[in-house]
Amino acid sequence: MSANGRAPPARDLEPILAVAAKLAAPFDLTTMLAAVVDAAKHVLEADRATVWLYDRDAHELVLRFSGDMAELRIPANSGLVGTCAHTRQPINVTDCYSDPRFDPSTDRRTGYRTRCMLTLPLVDHKGGLVGVMQVLNKADGVFDADDEALAQVLAAQCAVALQRVQMTQALIEGEKMRQQLEAARIVQMSTLPASMPDIAGYDLYGTFRPADLTGGDTFDLAVTDQGVLVMLGDATGHGIGPALSVTQMQAMLRMAFRLGADLATAFIHVNNRLTEILAEDRFITAFIGLLDPATHELRFHSGGQAPILHFQAAGGAFATHQPTSFPLAAMPLSSLKKPAVGIWVEPGDIIAVISDGIFEYCNRDGEEFGEERVRQAIKAHAGGTMERLAQSLFDAVKTFAEGAPQEDDMTIVLVKRKGS
Repeated sequence: MSANGRAPPARDLEPILAVAAKLAAPFDLTTMLAAVVDAAKHVLEADRATVWLYDRDAHELVLRFSGDMAELRIPANSGLVGTCAHTRQPINVTDCYSDPRFDPSTDRRTGYRTRCMLTLPLVDHKGGLVGVMQVLNKADGVFDADDEALAQVLAAQCAVALQRVQMTQALIEGEKMRQQLEAARIVQMSTLPASMPDIAGYDLYGTFRPADLTGGDTFDLAVTDQGVLVMLGDATGHGIGPALSVTQMQAMLRMAFRLGADLATAFIHVNNRLTEILAEDRFITAFIGLLDPATHELRFHSGGQAPILHFQAAGGAFATHQPTSFPLAAMPLSSLKKPAVGIWVEPGDIIAVISDGIFEYCNRDGEEFGEERVRQAIKAHAGGTMERLAQSLFDAVKTFAEGAPQEDDMTIVLVKRKGS
């Protein structure tokens, strides 16, 4: 849902996912601004678009990119763009020359005629102002409520993409390879949930420990209109390349669910987009699930991610679930041969989605930690918090390893229904 409570229009997901994938790629700021502008014009069928970046120190909005204009600075409370920055709300003006907040000086200078304008705040996932995007002159009339809803989905993705580029540039400027890797780690970590969802009757927790400064794993726990998104992704390899792959996957999944896609549709479209953009020898194993806290059902598709462990508190036993499909980007899909798996989460039950960096962690004798030790740790600490259970798993791996180095990323996502 958009900020105004209206669902985005039911449009083809492909162009939207293409935007998400493009904006997740590594860009310098100028190229990223151009990509944002092109995306806005394409998705909203507009004639022009501009992006104003917020300079927090000067409390100014800076126009860094527009087709025929150089850099321009204005006070952050000036005009339509300043009002949008202040209120953090979209502004849809159907006749700009009748709105006193509109400044026609640019039109007079360039000979361009602005008819209608959609002004959108660019706000990151922590609520910080990144800038303001303005989209001008819809091709076939004025921007409507559906355009506003779609634009807000796009603006949210653009804000995160711009923030990522700004953070990266600030962190790697003048640094050597080590500092570049450290910057990439900070950027990757910033895409993880800032806090765990607070869902009545549930304890949700996820954590990620890369083998290098950056890793090929990621996870997500987020509330969507379709339910609570539970996701773990594990790209082949680890380092900057795989980190970008899983970041792209995460961005596309979030956008797909915000646009109202169901579980199977999101899985297929994201898989097919990743197939187009990743190298042939690259793929991502991924668990993608939606939890309904009202019915206590967790429905999921697993692209090569296994085992999925279900600790059943009533009997103290485990059920194990295997993949429902191939890893993402392994091949294009027109449909899924297996339906989504549904797990009924009873009081005290725990669903554990864990990357192979834990199962396959080897000690100095070459022995793997294995699934049975994971089960023992879950069962031993099932009565505590999921944060504590995750830490206990890491502790158990460390003790078992006896000083052997970590060779792969380790990621844990836990879903527990509270109760006896």
